[in-house]
Amino acid sequence: MIPEDRLRQIVERFEYLEACMAEGRGDIAALGREYAELRPVVERIAEWRALTAGIADADAMMDDPEMGELAEAESRELRARLPEAEHALNLALLPKDAADARSAVLEIRPGTGGEEAALFAGDLQRMYMRHAEAQGWSFEVVEEQATELGGVKELVARISGDGVFARLKFESGVHRVQRVPATESGGRIHTSAATVAVLPEAEEVDIAIDPNDLRIDTMRSSGAGGQHVNTTDSAVRITHLPTGIMVTSSEKSQHRNREIAMNVLRARLYDDERRRAAAERSDMRKGQVGTGDRSERIRTYNFPQGRLTDHRINLTLYKLDAVMAGDLDEIIDALTADAQATLLAEMSE
Repeated sequence: MIPEDRLRQIVERFEYLEACMAEGRGDIAALGREYAELRPVVERIAEWRALTAGIADADAMMDDPEMGELAEAESRELRARLPEAEHALNLALLPKDAADARSAVLEIRPGTGGEEAALFAGDLQRMYMRHAEAQGWSFEVVEEQATELGGVKELVARISGDGVFARLKFESGVHRVQRVPATESGGRIHTSAATVAVLPEAEEVDIAIDPNDLRIDTMRSSGAGGQHVNTTDSAVRITHLPTGIMVTSSEKSQHRNREIAMNVLRARLYDDERRRAAAERSDMRKGQVGTGDRSERIRTYNFPQGRLTDHRINLTLYKLDAVMAGDLDEIIDALTADAQATLLAEMSE
């Protein structure tokens, strides 16, 4: 059942925002953001109302001797379109994650598997870089520690753009790879893993950090080399003493490094807060898609078979080359649809 009272409240709020913006009242930027969020919902409401009104009008004309047959045909056509319109409206009415519209911090670290795990972590970094490029997002490396063979010991990156977190939040977890490593002379398939974390970027108003809780060290960058390593004492490491969280940034500007490191620290603290809040909710979805549990194996990349399997939704695709080249849309769309279906089922209970 569509909640008519809620629909009316949404439309009234939308019209109020529209009037405020037209008259220049209030915080225009904040009004504009809320207006943009409500607009697609209001459009779905208008489509559903037009269909239900059309059905009512057609049904009322069925007894007309001259128009009855035409009205009956029109009623059948409109009723056939109604389930799709109702589904679209219900999706639009689903509660939104407040962090969905934000940019994100991406963290990749090798798991079990030694050098092969580090090489796979590097492959994941390139996969997400290519996906970000295809989406028109910016991909800024904050910290990168490389191995001698070109693998990744640790990567922290900032991905900026509209709705980045909404699209990438399902990537958090353990990614497992099955393939013959470049270092394997016997041709045996090895299994290794890398851990991915996607954190919504936090704003200063989200997390208040006491300067007394921070230890800030400057140091000389070190590593295997590359564009993200320099030889000056500009690298910055910030330690959040209450939690022990440590963030490093190694760009050329010490001032910029402080800013970047604080952004990443804020994102990690914000992510911890979100997780605590989610755990405390009694209706937390069990086994949900997108819990972001980094101890959970979410996906397997099988190179000999060219196969990718997402274990959360039992999705298997035989397009591994395209996926590693950044084509993640089919996977992300399927995970999003599954999460929406779960929410819809919960709302109907």
